[in-house]
Amino acid sequence: MALTWDKSLTVGVKSIDSQHQELFRQANALLEAMMKGQGKPEIERMLGFLARYVIDHFAGEEKLMAQYRYPATAAHKQQHLDFVKRFGELKGEFDRLGATGEIAIGLNRFVCGWLREHICTTDTALGRFLQQADARECSV
Repeated sequence: MALTWDKSLTVGVKSIDSQHQELFRQANALLEAMMKGQGKPEIERMLGFLARYVIDHFAGEEKLMAQYRYPATAAHKQQHLDFVKRFGELKGEFDRLGATGEIAIGLNRFVCGWLREHICTTDTALGRFLQQADARECSV
């Protein structure tokens, strides 16, 4: 199941929206590589890139939350921590077992589901708050 970007995922902060779109591209590339059975080194490279990109993206959002004193910061940061933990677990399974169908499906369900849910609810709320603070053009 590929991630499809649409306007419902726009949070209204240019830098966050750009990073979300890149997350979708990278997640789709990873999932496609796994489904095509590409070699472990390529999938490891993509997993590593996605893990680093997510951490950088989360750090940027968290910086904005602190800068603008976002009231739901603690809950939002916890969701980020939960994602990093679960993604790390799935990457660990991949490191041990390789690109099995079960791991590919698990990554697909987790990454696709989490990103859509998080963006549609948690990040959208952050976006509304930042727009009210007139931070639409701020960078993360």
